[in-house]
Amino acid sequence: MHAPCGLTLARCVIAPHNRRIPLFMVPVMAYASLATGVLLAAGYGSRFDPSGIHNKLLARLPDGMPLAHESAQRLLQVVTRVVAIVRPGSELLARELNDAGCDVMFAADAERGMGATLAAGIHASADAEGWIVALADMPRIALPTIEAVARTLDEGASIVAPFYQGQRGHPVGFGVEHRDALLSLDGDTGARALFASHRVTRIDVDDPGIIRDVDTPDDLRHV
Repeated sequence: MHAPCGLTLARCVIAPHNRRIPLFMVPVMAYASLATGVLLAAGYGSRFDPSGIHNKLLARLPDGMPLAHESAQRLLQVVTRVVAIVRPGSELLARELNDAGCDVMFAADAERGMGATLAAGIHASADAEGWIVALADMPRIALPTIEAVARTLDEGASIVAPFYQGQRGHPVGFGVEHRDALLSLDGDTGARALFASHRVTRIDVDDPGIIRDVDTPDDLRHV
């Protein structure tokens, strides 16, 4: 099996795909969506640690759970597969996400920005029936919000996004009709053009977690 250009399959390297996972580590699914999750975890987190020594996604929340692990497990309670995209050199993060239950991919092009990272995630799951895209530094998105996005996408919506007090947040859902457009993304603009040029199904939620990311150590203490 060959990975798409610029991707390295990490799950089969870090641990066998059919490894036994203790039952207490397996999240109970709230809703089994047809979509595939894409967790973007390739940022540099320079505001969290300007030195670049510590990966913020491995920092621990007040309850002791690593930031990225919590974000991944929330997504895995709604979708049966999550592809997590990390940048080369992030072996410790890759292992953490692998242990959380993700298929982890190293994307050589991730340094070009979120658009390139998202395109890598779509490449790695091109046979999916749709995608729920989440950010690894947003660990407090409420489970009902993720489920609502997934259900709406499964019911036929083209693009789905949650809104809190008028502000669009994550995770967002994309139908298969946008595969080619997502594959062509590059740079750091993400999927803004798709949101601007296509109808978006809006879900208003009372969930500040959809806009609350962790950029600094102080954010981590108050998330």
